[in-house]
Amino acid sequence: MNVIWRNYFSCLRIRKVPHRYQSSYHPVAPLGSRILTDPAKVFEHNMWDHMQWSKEDEEAARKKVEENSAVRVLLEEQVKYESEASKYWDTFYKIHKNKFFKDRNWLLREFPEILPVGQKTEEKVKELSWNHVKVHAANCFSKMHCPTMPEENNHYRESSGSSDGQNKAGSDFSNLDSKEHRKGPLKTELFPGSNATFRILEVGCGAGNSVFPILNTLQNAPEFFLYCCDFASGAVELVKSHTSYRAAQCCAFVHDVCDDGLPYPFPDGILDVILLVFVLSSIHPDRMQDVVNRLSKLLKPGGMLLFRDYGRYDKTQLRFKRGHCLSENFYVRGDGTRAYFFTKGEVHDMFCKAGLNEKQNLVDRRLQVNRKKKVKMHRVWVQGKFQKPLPFTQKSSKLVFSLFSHG
Repeated sequence: MNVIWRNYFSCLRIRKVPHRYQSSYHPVAPLGSRILTDPAKVFEHNMWDHMQWSKEDEEAARKKVEENSAVRVLLEEQVKYESEASKYWDTFYKIHKNKFFKDRNWLLREFPEILPVGQKTEEKVKELSWNHVKVHAANCFSKMHCPTMPEENNHYRESSGSSDGQNKAGSDFSNLDSKEHRKGPLKTELFPGSNATFRILEVGCGAGNSVFPILNTLQNAPEFFLYCCDFASGAVELVKSHTSYRAAQCCAFVHDVCDDGLPYPFPDGILDVILLVFVLSSIHPDRMQDVVNRLSKLLKPGGMLLFRDYGRYDKTQLRFKRGHCLSENFYVRGDGTRAYFFTKGEVHDMFCKAGLNEKQNLVDRRLQVNRKKKVKMHRVWVQGKFQKPLPFTQKSSKLVFSLFSHG
């Protein structure tokens, strides 16, 4: 019996997904380990990691939220913010362009799952700096997509920034409108990235603050393809007009994740990674579960959904004034965009109800410091990693039960 047991789990280990996906794997401390041990030195750095809140801190935050939630936005105004959500974000990107948010150079440290297996060792991932990556990449899907294009003409024309170097097949798919989408799913052999073996989708890509660090890092990984979408058309145009955008490895498209009837420009069940970073908080709480359920269907077995968003009592929540609260822990900013503030338990329930297994779910507490004004601000984020079950998992558990029963 013991021999059978050992052999069985030996086979499972061989077939399992990469080590970094497993629940036993503990990632490096988020963004490093700058721990405040001496309160007198609090203004020596801009940010301190892994802050512990006192009961007084927690109670003060709770009272502040209670105060700013006392007056709710009128129902007719709430309906407007929901129905015109894309318009408010479109206006935001028209005003700020790509200048508002910084590139997320912390992504790879927090989410090494973004890398294809074997691309980098975990130790190299920790040391990788995205600030020194140069952009050099071929700009054609493959000979399948470009059968008549000479190889020497397939390279991206970096100096001119011209879109001529972009493969037409890629740009055609990234321009698909909703009417075309609604005609039905695309044929398998035609969808962008069909030749790739490692595919990522970033939901709510904005101006590309995650897109381009990822593209630049994986420029020499021909098996990789990145899809990115946003329901603000202005944001998608900013991505597609960027000099580092390459249709050979990326497809940017306009998409409303709340619209269940709007297919994606690729089949279900093909994604290795979905990146959902500071996006779900902008969606009405009543619609979040349906969004997560739909995204779950896009993952292949073993695929990972990587999540990071605002946590309850983050300084952003505490700063809202009375009259900006839409519903419990859900607010509208002055520009019409919205934000929800999560708890760890809410995140767990939402993704597990979508059929995903929790691999990481943590509350990341920081202390942000304005050294000039001598101001301290608590930041709270929730971060999680959720995996789509492998198809053999249920069969494996049944086999283990059978072995025990007849052992």
